[in-house]
Amino acid sequence: MKKAITAAEAKSITNPGSYYAGETLYLYIAPGRSKSWVQRLTIHGRRCDIGLGGFPVVTLAEARDKAYQNRKTARAGGDPLAEKRKAKVPTFREAAAQTFEVNRSRWRSEKTVKAWEQGMKKHVLPKLGALRVDRISREHVLRILTPMWTKKPEVARKQRNRIRTVLSWCQAHGFIEHNVAGEMIDGALPAARAGNNHFRALPYQELPAALETVELCRASVAARLCFRFLVLTATRSGEARGATWSEINLETKEWRIPAGRMKAGAEHRVPLSDAALAVLEQAQILRDRSGLVFPSVLRQGKPMSDMTLTKVLRDNGLADQTTVHGLRSTFRDWCADTGKPREIAEAALAHVVPGVEGAYFRSDLFERRRLLMGQWAAYVSRREADVVRLH
Repeated sequence: MKKAITAAEAKSITNPGSYYAGETLYLYIAPGRSKSWVQRLTIHGRRCDIGLGGFPVVTLAEARDKAYQNRKTARAGGDPLAEKRKAKVPTFREAAAQTFEVNRSRWRSEKTVKAWEQGMKKHVLPKLGALRVDRISREHVLRILTPMWTKKPEVARKQRNRIRTVLSWCQAHGFIEHNVAGEMIDGALPAARAGNNHFRALPYQELPAALETVELCRASVAARLCFRFLVLTATRSGEARGATWSEINLETKEWRIPAGRMKAGAEHRVPLSDAALAVLEQAQILRDRSGLVFPSVLRQGKPMSDMTLTKVLRDNGLADQTTVHGLRSTFRDWCADTGKPREIAEAALAHVVPGVEGAYFRSDLFERRRLLMGQWAAYVSRREADVVRLH
């Protein structure tokens, strides 16, 4: 039977190593000679090491008492580690900060980062920030969501997702058992208004006239050219606004958008029609040291903001009919109604094809997309005679 060290020995021993101090208890001396108590205990069939504090702040007698209480809890089927974690349960504010850091690296847009911070600061932290996460109930969450659920449904949905994300992090770390912002509160929230969440989209029959209106408006040259380029390439707002001259090859007539700027995280090649190349030729006058094709007029060396293109729609009476993103739906509707093959239209939009079909789909159909984008350019430029059939 091992002989346990005494209190005097615990004080005098200095050599690094582990020293038996009683049932399941050891004194651990680190290479730097700091001393701490460690209990080696089997919990639910798995051996665990539980730190019981440093010596001499925690005496031998106190360490033995803690070890005894832990053994008693384990024999009764409990988990001493769970009890220890409870003593370190964070407040919602602390948990939100940890969750933010964990997720920030996967958020490609600073807009997403800013929206998270502002939404938390305005709607959530004033009411939940100081509470320990294991004290947050469904009622706490509903007090935030219910008043805005029908009046500002999109804002409410985003706040719920943020609260749920933070509490999911807490659940994964053992601080809470249930996520009180999850499905368990569905029945307490009023039913959403009928309808869908699709972006407003302009009927494609009206797009040529809308483009002509925009070309004659008082928006900046950069805004007007970017708007037209976005339509001709059927790309997302951020992709067009962030386009750089280094991504564009005028000789091969293609635009390579790097993976870091794409929603799906994969490089996307865009075939440039003659109409799109004409926009780029006009954009040469905007060149500056930033390398951006459509630099901001107000923020030198920076891309124009997303609100710039939205303002173009508002100033020309189009905002009630479409969003900037909705113009991609306009392109997709045109493809469907004019019999363009689905796989080519989806590839043009850089959509990820799900399931088995996506697993076997390797080609980006670039040359067939080049023909498609030429047809699209002819349509929106009112040059129907130039359209040829896409096989």
